[in-house]
Amino acid sequence: MMTSPGRELLDRLARENPLTDFAKNHWSGTFADYLDIVRANPRVTRNAHERIYDMILSHGTDEIVIHKEKITRYRFFDDPIGEGQDAVFGLEKTLSNLVQILESAARGYGTERRVLLLHGPVGSSKSTIVRLLKRGLEQYSRTDDGALYTFSWKDTLPDGSTSLVPCPMHEEPLRLVPIEVRGAFLNALNAESADPAYRINVLGDLDPFCRYHFQQRLAKYGGDWSRVLEDVVVRRLILSEADRIGIGTFQPKDEKNQDATELTGDINYRKIAEFGSESDPRAFNFDGEFNIANRGMIEFVEVLKLDVAFLYDLLGASQEHKIKPKKFAQTDIDEVIIGHTNEPEYKKLQNNEFMEALRDRTVKIDVPYVTRLTDEVKIYEKDYNGRRVKKFIAPHTLEMAAMWAVMSRLETPKNAGLSTLQKLKLYNGKTLPGFTEDNIKELQEEAQKEGMVGISPRYVQDKISNALVAFSDEPNVNPFMVLNELESGLKHHSLITSDDLKVHYRQLLSTVKEEYDEIVKNEVQRAIAADEEALSRLCANYIDNVKAYTQREKVRNKFTGQPEDPDERLMRSIEEKIDIPESRKDDFRREIMNYIGALSLDGKKFDYRTNERLQKALELKLFQDQKDTIKLTSLVSNVLDKETQEKIDIVKGRLIRYFGYDDASATDVLNYVASIFARGDVKQPRTG
Repeated sequence: MMTSPGRELLDRLARENPLTDFAKNHWSGTFADYLDIVRANPRVTRNAHERIYDMILSHGTDEIVIHKEKITRYRFFDDPIGEGQDAVFGLEKTLSNLVQILESAARGYGTERRVLLLHGPVGSSKSTIVRLLKRGLEQYSRTDDGALYTFSWKDTLPDGSTSLVPCPMHEEPLRLVPIEVRGAFLNALNAESADPAYRINVLGDLDPFCRYHFQQRLAKYGGDWSRVLEDVVVRRLILSEADRIGIGTFQPKDEKNQDATELTGDINYRKIAEFGSESDPRAFNFDGEFNIANRGMIEFVEVLKLDVAFLYDLLGASQEHKIKPKKFAQTDIDEVIIGHTNEPEYKKLQNNEFMEALRDRTVKIDVPYVTRLTDEVKIYEKDYNGRRVKKFIAPHTLEMAAMWAVMSRLETPKNAGLSTLQKLKLYNGKTLPGFTEDNIKELQEEAQKEGMVGISPRYVQDKISNALVAFSDEPNVNPFMVLNELESGLKHHSLITSDDLKVHYRQLLSTVKEEYDEIVKNEVQRAIAADEEALSRLCANYIDNVKAYTQREKVRNKFTGQPEDPDERLMRSIEEKIDIPESRKDDFRREIMNYIGALSLDGKKFDYRTNERLQKALELKLFQDQKDTIKLTSLVSNVLDKETQEKIDIVKGRLIRYFGYDDASATDVLNYVASIFARGDVKQPRTG
């Protein structure tokens, strides 16, 4: 019988991609087998806070310095599992604060009895952070380092066969050891542990279902609890939100549909007839979000919108690590409780005396918007510079959108000599005359609400998407298309109700457009001046004159062979391009010669490209000398002779090669800059 091509393909792919971890992840054994695992690796018994903290550390850390402050950066939040789709950018301080709180909880210092509340404006990555933690925990539970275990009960059926009844709350198997003897049991286990640095400490009692089965068997075996343990099968536990194992999510609904049993489980009325009582744990579904999240974590979406009845459950779950299922005694849980909320809801909490108990049991972690431009750009590049976007996005398109978003989040500087744009550049690592790292810290400290207000990345992402669709017939999407979308959307922005705020945001858009003009003018100027040979000749000429000037010598004229005074006009025409005043020219020239001398002592040759300021000055000088020969302004009239067209094509090629344009966007930007020059707007580009 012939095998179909589809069958052959399936067989081949199955052979090439086996589920190698299946057997490991479905391990099962006796309680005694589990004790051997615990002795070899006592960390399998960790509580939920310890496990999630270790999970974050398992991905490694880096130490970074932001404005003189050392901060630990946790690579976990780069989303190594999801290939960057959920990566968090620019919130190193926030994430460091979160991990410190988890570390405190893991060590049992008190924060394990608190609700972790992520607080911030809409779209500030609160949900992304929680999603990373949930997905990371799922993946970690599949690794050897993150392994954890639970158990099932052996149940004898009427026909004599045996079935396995899983523990509904995925309890730690060591909870089966009665509390009366657990201390001595754990001491003996710790004494034989292969990792004496970690002490096993299992708290809490079994859930009602497992407690019932334990008590029944304890009576059957005349109080011999060790024989009860022979009736359990220990198995590997893999956490999974989709399978509702160890990870729960609760989202508020309207008041009519809210039901506290969604958190703590409910009676199974069909089983009451079988077991005879509502208080029989076998007739109860331990499937509330608190139940199924045991051993892992539970997320409360918009936690402060919860009905009061739910908040009582939340208080007990956080402070006492207990929940109260209907008809049963308080039940121990082991899980990280994390919620998130926005500013308006949090203000309600602060103003509500009834919520004082919740405030007291909450650790608030502010999650602001990004205030560093490079980080905001990364957020958009993640979505729009990937394989999904087929259309070419012109250089600076995402950068300009990000610049506007970040400026909307910054408070207007109190220093009259500092603009919001300059403040953005300082925050982004640029140096400005008269401002030090200490000044930047002062700016941040005087603006306490910075990053907690402003434009959400979601709004910008929506408008970039609109531009991609609206201009689908265009060869590319450029900054003006996106900036226009951002501006037109302000009329209908549901969260911006103040007309003054809309006016402010439009003014910021104008600032961004002016900045874009400066950027593209500078790029075109550099592309025109990117003639390596001409730059090298100009540099050599400048250095010859500077050397003669500093050594009080003459310069030999290459054409006449006659000695001449150094060319002061040439030197100043280059130095003025980078704002070297007349009073500082001697210092600057000596710095250049000292630099060249130091290189020479090391056996190295001077290259103007190693000196950023000098390179910029040379490029601007060469541009000034060449722009008239290229006749860029003739692009506006569309009247080009062959020689000019060839020069324009060279410049266009450089824009493509050096600055990331494609042919269409390079043509567009050349035409745009030509129109600026045609209007007579030929100001020197800003150097600061």
